[in-house]
Amino acid sequence: MKVFLSADIEGTTGITHWDETTKSKQDYEYFAQQMTREVEAACRGALKAGAEEIWVKDAHESGRNINPAKLPENVKLIRGWSGHPFSMVQELDESFDALMYTGYHSCASSNFNPLAHTMNSSTIDYIKLNGTICSEFLLHSYIAAYLGIPVAFLSGDKGLCEEVNNLNENIVTVAVNEGIGDSTVSIHPELATKLIKEGVEKALKGDLNKCKIELPDEFELEIRYTAHTMAFRNSFYPGAVQTSPKTIVIKTIDYFDVLRAVLFLT
Repeated sequence: MKVFLSADIEGTTGITHWDETTKSKQDYEYFAQQMTREVEAACRGALKAGAEEIWVKDAHESGRNINPAKLPENVKLIRGWSGHPFSMVQELDESFDALMYTGYHSCASSNFNPLAHTMNSSTIDYIKLNGTICSEFLLHSYIAAYLGIPVAFLSGDKGLCEEVNNLNENIVTVAVNEGIGDSTVSIHPELATKLIKEGVEKALKGDLNKCKIELPDEFELEIRYTAHTMAFRNSFYPGAVQTSPKTIVIKTIDYFDVLRAVLFLT
């Protein structure tokens, strides 16, 4: 079995403030360690389920957060950013048996995590796909659907876990925190790693075919910016139409067009 894990930080247990996500800040180091521990737990669970090859994408900020020495020997770690439109699941292809996530968070404009955002938190108010507010989970899980790969597991905040299970109830989720306004209620870090390890093992031993996500036949991508100047500039992207002072829309039948637009416009 060959599995892919995409790891973010804003959905790790305990995390509450942007300073805890930023390399240059004093509070960062502990949460980078916890991000690593949760990734390690997911990898250990995958090994118990029979995974022979595990690829991990460090998908937060610089892509240089996870301590490689803490991971099992059969893990390949992707650090940094190549610039490919697959972004947070860079190197994912049809050879993988399952896609998993740790440390993921709710979408921009939601009320389920103080750190809720979608892609660029400083310039994007929200991203919608076919009229639905889009999380980074959904954006990248449609890549799995594009490739025919099941989405087996996710850990993160409670709001995102509910979104995931509304999309497909067979995906195993572990909620490690819950956002309430500008605060969080989190489970103990050791309990988080225990539940993640057990959850991944359960997910990969289950019927992965039931974890596939259906890809829509066509797409309407709507991006709302925090500044009207960004919408005006990006309205000159091929196929983009400015529909309000801060909003552009792109319509396509090819999901790769959506990913390319997100790469260049967010």
